Amino acid sequence: MKTSTLLVMAFLIRSMAAWPQEQQSPPPSEERRAPQNQQQEQQKRPTLGPAPAPTLHGPKTSSTTDHHKLLRVRRVYIERMDHTLDEKLIEVLAKAGRLRIVGDRREADAVLHGNCIDFRRLKVLRSEVYLMDQGGGSIWQDSVRRPINPPAIEVAVRETATMIVAHLSESITEAERH
Repeated sequence: MKTSTLLVMAFLIRSMAAWPQEQQSPPPSEERRAPQNQQQEQQKRPTLGPAPAPTLHGPKTSSTTDHHKLLRVRRVYIERMDHTLDEKLIEVLAKAGRLRIVGDRREADAVLHGNCIDFRRLKVLRSEVYLMDQGGGSIWQDSVRRPINPPAIEVAVRETATMIVAHLSESITEAERH
């Protein structure tokens, strides 16, 4: 019992020594340099582009990499995806009528591929889709999370496909405005 008490005390002393100490204010010469260094660091960091404008519908999950390429897309080939997300996307895209789905990859202007993973323990279905040109360049992407159990995975996949097509249509409309 005494050994375990000593071990606990040693652990507490060691963890307290690792806590950050109060920072002392830098000398005045370093204070002047700090904003310049911060600006330089911010310019060097890679970014995902400007932050999207806030909306009433929540945060935007899709992003357009190239507006000009997106506007040129007329025919899309959809690769196989988990949980038959590809089939649901074909159904919803066909109803939307904005893009034509082709069965041969070589006939397509762009390829839509991605994944649809169910995290049963978290009760979440997560889907990521990417629209790529024939050369492999990124045009558009979307990431959708849907709760599952309830609803069933099939229902969540159908809802996900509807959301992805709606986001793609919104992105095309937005690209037409640019």
